[in-house]
Amino acid sequence: MVCDGEGSVQIISQRLARQKSGVRPFGVSLLVAGYDDNGPQLYQVDPSGSYFSWKASAIGKNVSNAKTFLEKRYTDDMELDDAVHTAILTLKEGFEGQISGKNIEIGIIGTDKKFRVLTLAEIDDYLAEVK
Repeated sequence: MVCDGEGSVQIISQRLARQKSGVRPFGVSLLVAGYDDNGPQLYQVDPSGSYFSWKASAIGKNVSNAKTFLEKRYTDDMELDDAVHTAILTLKEGFEGQISGKNIEIGIIGTDKKFRVLTLAEIDDYLAEVK
């Protein structure tokens, strides 16, 4: 879901968290990322209705290893390229099989507040850089 309107990332996450549990998509956790007047934001919304703010986070298989890896690698002044590399390396930590541009997607959002999904060629370039 891409929200291209007014409102902070926190408010959007809060609204998702407050939906009735039967209405939440499949009762799964969501990572909601965005860029608002407060800068880059990341929230985790759980099926219980709880939501948490993070600097970096992971959900899913091998979440403990992924979060430990992110704690070691994340810095507040990280450049976009470094953040993408870190995301790919985090995925590799728990990924079964070979990661390629055909089986992962990467979306980015910056100070211009525009979201875009990287092309297959861009992902392959990033993958080549982290090998």
